[in-house]
Amino acid sequence: MSRARTLYDLLADADALTVVCHNNPDPDCLSSALALGRIAAAAGVDERRILYSGQISHQQNRAFVNLLNVDLQPFDPAAIRNRPEGSLLAFVDHAVPGANNEVPADTPVDVVIDHHPAEGIEARFVDHREAVGATATILTEYVVELDVEVDSTLATALAFAIRRETLGFLRGATVAEYEAVIDLYDRTDLDLLRRLSTPSVSGATVDTIADAVHNRVVRGSTLVTGVGHTSERDALPQAADYLATLEGVQTAVVFGIVDDSVQLSARSTDSRVHVGNALSAAFDDVGSAGGHREMGGGEIPLGIFAGYDLDDETFLDIVERVVTRRLSAALGLDDEESGD
Repeated sequence: MSRARTLYDLLADADALTVVCHNNPDPDCLSSALALGRIAAAAGVDERRILYSGQISHQQNRAFVNLLNVDLQPFDPAAIRNRPEGSLLAFVDHAVPGANNEVPADTPVDVVIDHHPAEGIEARFVDHREAVGATATILTEYVVELDVEVDSTLATALAFAIRRETLGFLRGATVAEYEAVIDLYDRTDLDLLRRLSTPSVSGATVDTIADAVHNRVVRGSTLVTGVGHTSERDALPQAADYLATLEGVQTAVVFGIVDDSVQLSARSTDSRVHVGNALSAAFDDVGSAGGHREMGGGEIPLGIFAGYDLDDETFLDIVERVVTRRLSAALGLDDEESGD
């Protein structure tokens, strides 16, 4: 029996489905949640909801939710505690309770569909494919195989997510991504796709990216930069994407303090570097970090330092030195710094 049919049969025996997104969900996570909800509806599940935690602050993520009218509810721990037997809990685009989500670590999970590196995945149904470029690719495969109705909203959501997750099919894309988009093409709203791809950018986002550019330090082909304290979490991956295109740079890591944690985002085109493994080696003992060969991220709780003035120059300098030192060790950087 195929994975899609196995999932469908599991859903067909359920009364309710709660899909939990990872923290600060992106289009890959959101579109996959939408698709899983459509599959559940086709299987006869009437009670369905999508929960999220964190913020939807990236301009493309906000546009995605608003233009596609995605029905999201804030994460509520009570919604997943003591679930009746027929109420299923699903993760899409993440895999383990307590890792990049607010779900308590000992919570039983029924469905996991993900393409990110992860260990210790436990669920009644698991489809974990690190080789594919997007979780939306897997869900597209499911809806096509199961002949689930795909309207223009869902087709556009999945197509945009695949395009976004692979940076326009330039990062981590496989044959499966192209096949998925071909399957979706006739039902994709191309005008809406263009609007999702070119949303307006806030001044605060531009300022944060400018700080990343100004503060950059290059060692060999690796660039590391901190933006200090910022409210613009989603500006960090945008800055990493931009700085990774700088001449002579093959790996870019951007970090900043957001709320009560240090957030990191990294990109790499260096065949010698698995940037997800490097972030994991640098920070897994103090937070959570990891990712793919070409892209990764991490979060380090400030812990006892959370009460400090996050704009204090001395405090920011300490954070920058600690993060940079750990990155230097994990990436094997030379001690000598060279500006560009």
